[in-house]
Amino acid sequence: MLVAERQKKIVELVNERLSIRVTELSKIFSVTEETIRRDLEKLEKENLLMRSHGGAVSIEKDQGEISYLEREITNAEQKKAIAATAVGLIEPGDQIVLDASTTAWYVAKELPDMPLTVLTNSIKVAIELSKKEQIKVISTGGTLLSQSLSYVGPLAERSLSMYHVNKAFLSCKGVHLERGLSDFNESQALLKKQMMEIADETILMVDSSKFGTRAFSRINPVSNIDYIITDSNIEEETKNELEEKKIKLLIVN
Repeated sequence: MLVAERQKKIVELVNERLSIRVTELSKIFSVTEETIRRDLEKLEKENLLMRSHGGAVSIEKDQGEISYLEREITNAEQKKAIAATAVGLIEPGDQIVLDASTTAWYVAKELPDMPLTVLTNSIKVAIELSKKEQIKVISTGGTLLSQSLSYVGPLAERSLSMYHVNKAFLSCKGVHLERGLSDFNESQALLKKQMMEIADETILMVDSSKFGTRAFSRINPVSNIDYIITDSNIEEETKNELEEKKIKLLIVN
């Protein structure tokens, strides 16, 4: 296969899967990992994809919100396992904030009906929790983003500023150990930053494909996180760096 043809197919694969690892590309094209890394470096310079820690991610969706239905089926099994672990950190009487991520929705589905106050900007999370009599739900209100079924904007930000919570549970599109947490949408990034500011503890719920990536809008430094819940595909080097930053890591299978 010609180099140009291989690189064209790499871009197609990345856009189809949204993210892919160097090791997988190496096997698909029967070339060394070093060759794949050189390909990815060239393709990133041409603004055709974005390199991540150990792979590459698509930039096709970077400038806008991905629809809720699409996010719901992306890495669904990892998200469900991460959510189940997150629920284990929630105790009766807690006051928590859940963002509008699909992982937060899985947390809402998994939560038992117990005395709890939940603040959220997600319509889907609010609807899910409305089925549970002992859980008090507070919606931020604000400007509706139809793709993610979430509220953002000045009203949502003012609503958050009125509260204090024990724990914030959120996700994001990129986790870069030097450049921090980031999201595709600036309004969502601002809201997540504020969620972290009103919480005693922040629990980040992300699958391993998010590490090493950077999205458009910065949220906060990684050091502002207390716990990270992720899957077992996280690389050893990343685990070591997080431990050095004193961030508690919970890994699901």
